[in-house]
Amino acid sequence: MLETLTVQDSVELAVVERSGFIESRHVGAAVVLSPDGDVVARHGNADALILPRSSLKPLQAVACITAGAVLDGEQLAISTASHTGTDRHASVVRDILTEGGLTEDHLGCPPAWPSDSATRDEMVREHGEPSRVRMGCSGKHAAMLRACVATGWPTEGYLDPAHPLQVHIREVVERLTGEKVAHTAIDGCGAPVHAMTLTGLARAIHRIGTASDRSPFALHRVAGSLVRAVREHPWTIEGPGRPDTIAIEKLGVFTKYGAEGVMVMVAPNGTTVALKMLDGATRASTIVAATLLARSGGLTDADVATLGDALPLTVRGGAADVGAIRPGAGL
Repeated sequence: MLETLTVQDSVELAVVERSGFIESRHVGAAVVLSPDGDVVARHGNADALILPRSSLKPLQAVACITAGAVLDGEQLAISTASHTGTDRHASVVRDILTEGGLTEDHLGCPPAWPSDSATRDEMVREHGEPSRVRMGCSGKHAAMLRACVATGWPTEGYLDPAHPLQVHIREVVERLTGEKVAHTAIDGCGAPVHAMTLTGLARAIHRIGTASDRSPFALHRVAGSLVRAVREHPWTIEGPGRPDTIAIEKLGVFTKYGAEGVMVMVAPNGTTVALKMLDGATRASTIVAATLLARSGGLTDADVATLGDALPLTVRGGAADVGAIRPGAGL
């Protein structure tokens, strides 16, 4: 059976400090690429296989657009999002579907409550129910359906790994990572997710994050347009007050977290990081990624401090601040 990196392959990426006592440690692996795409730092086994989970979405979104889905602005940005299901998110996803002659019933992702607490509370007060359009991956699924409509592929069964859309996505993933897919699993939203090395994921995200929307190459133009759309509409990628949205708003990075502790981030100058927290925790991923970018010249220490102040990294003891989540000794 294939598996991800082991404890022995890992280094300490973050710690949780409470009242001067290290209470918890997050171990894992990370890799940093220069603006030119060269590996400049490795922490732990960056050649171990991982499932990128939602950090794969930028690759899937690029594949959907190259397959014919015509999306722009907020619609393009939400195609790569793990959104919080606010009314604004749901409205953009519905528009993607409607403009393609589709309905929410076509979505293959499971019904869900919004992860945005205010939106969920309002829905409960109004006796609402979980719906597919509120699920955080609905933008990705809507883009997949639009690609099927544009290309003439059947919308039924679009999540089957053997469906022409998923075959196309896999080919694009292999082109961007420079690796053959080692294994295909099923993500939490029902879509295929492909195993790759952490270095392969970093390579793919670097190619997307440094692409120009004026490139003579179609794949690069699509990737450049996607990154520009996310930077122009950071609320789409996750939601107000959430780490990905905060990082984009504060630092102008292109970033995408994935479940089980995966994170990718591209600095404005092209320096790129990909990391995996072995325990699957996401609470330290954003600050660790930004710290690694700063240590390789992609961000400044002031940038990291600004981001840290905006993220929920404080450890509380009663009504007082008694500690913090911070990068670990393995960096």
